[in-house]
Amino acid sequence: MDARKLFRSFRYAWQGIAEGFRTEQNFRFHLLAALVVTILGWLSGLSVLEWLIVILLFGGMFALELINTAIERVVDLASPEHHPLAGQAKDVAAGAVLVFAMASALIGCVIFIPKWLNLFY
Repeated sequence: MDARKLFRSFRYAWQGIAEGFRTEQNFRFHLLAALVVTILGWLSGLSVLEWLIVILLFGGMFALELINTAIERVVDLASPEHHPLAGQAKDVAAGAVLVFAMASALIGCVIFIPKWLNLFY
């Protein structure tokens, strides 16, 4: 195994993450949401299992945002002028992100609401 190639691949991956952060408003929004959820999780006393679930949701959300960004860039490159199929591909990729975000929010509610209700009862 060539260590230089390995380290180079990590560098490219970090550049991709940085590009997503720099150019994608939704990526930054999800990063802010993850920070808020982390603070709320700490204040709510999440269990180890709950933290593992939350961390998986964070990772899935960030990964899906980056994949969506990659799809948008490739579609824009392949079809610079507007084409209905290009628009559909971008919409479907964005829809996948929305589905995961809604599922993550629902899972968050299942984890957090009982803890918050216990504060009042």
